Amino acid sequence: MNINSKRAGLLALVALLVAGFYLAMREKPVLVDIAQVHSGPMEVTIDEEGITQVRDVYAISSPIAGHLDRSLLEEGQAVNAGETIVASIHPMDPPLLDQRTTTELAAAVEAAHSSVVVAEMSLEQARTALSLSQSEYARAAKLGKTSLITESELDKYSSDVQLRRAEVASARAVIRLREAELASAKARMIQPVDLQANPRAGDCCVHITAPVDGVVLEVITRSEQAVSAGTLIARVGNPRLLEVVVDLLSSDATKIRPGDGAILTEWGGGVDLNAVVRRVEPSAFTKVSALGIEEQRVNTLLDIETTPEELGHGYRVVVRVTVWSKENTLQVPIGALFRNGGSWSVFVVQGDSAFMRKVSIGQMNQTHAEVLDGLLVDENVILYPNDVLEHESLVQPRT
Repeated sequence: MNINSKRAGLLALVALLVAGFYLAMREKPVLVDIAQVHSGPMEVTIDEEGITQVRDVYAISSPIAGHLDRSLLEEGQAVNAGETIVASIHPMDPPLLDQRTTTELAAAVEAAHSSVVVAEMSLEQARTALSLSQSEYARAAKLGKTSLITESELDKYSSDVQLRRAEVASARAVIRLREAELASAKARMIQPVDLQANPRAGDCCVHITAPVDGVVLEVITRSEQAVSAGTLIARVGNPRLLEVVVDLLSSDATKIRPGDGAILTEWGGGVDLNAVVRRVEPSAFTKVSALGIEEQRVNTLLDIETTPEELGHGYRVVVRVTVWSKENTLQVPIGALFRNGGSWSVFVVQGDSAFMRKVSIGQMNQTHAEVLDGLLVDENVILYPNDVLEHESLVQPRT
């Protein structure tokens, strides 16, 4: 009994060791996620973020250099073409004068004043000469009646009177010229503090009115300040005439044509909006993506069929343009596809094993790919296969 018991225990121990070795060395199934190949409608879309904008934005700028009054406009305020005053521009204040310039201008004022005095004296001399010439002409005219002087001598006296009158008129003109020079010299001495003591009253030179009916989209220059010609003041437009601009990859832009329909989603409203592609711009530009990759982008403009009241200028939307669709096609999740030797392949689950199979793929969207050959409806494929999987590997669905 003791020998038989020892043999039975030894055999049991050997059996346990063999079973443990078998369990340790046998192939363990790989946990996988499984999806099913199905047939149904499929479409390929281009989804990109876009920005709404007023179709015709009018940028109002200063036509001249001057002093801009503080703007009373507010964003969203309605404006009428030719009536609503957007900005008022006054003449620029003169610069501050230093001591040297002030002394020079004071000397110029004094010189101009002296010139006026000299001109007045010249006028007085011309008047005296005119009075003397008129007296001599009167005496000569009396003598001419008695034939004591010749007619030519009388004409000489008459011409002298006309000459003296011209000298008086010239002297008066010189006085007006010197007085204008004096006023100009005094004006150059005006300091900004003098204007502050006597503020401008109704001396505004330019009133800028709204060019179109609409609303104020943005007030760029709000505070009172000096502006140069071309300084932007505000932007106005009609927010009911909106368009959407979206920059697409140049490879995607080649698939879109004017007149194609589009859907606007994620704009904040409860329903999607219909839009139509109006123009795909002919030139592209370089844009650096968030990953630091340079991409060639093309601006595409879309018209919204019905613009909701809630949508405004500069709002974010997601533009979805359908470039391909089919009512019924065999399709597989793109998570099941991987490249093998330059071809697309999948792992098909049959029983408890996975079999690698090459497939032919057509159109692809963000979730599914069109299957042209290699798969059948309702076949199970493995999603996101890892490096452990091989042909005929044991698999087990992940729960």
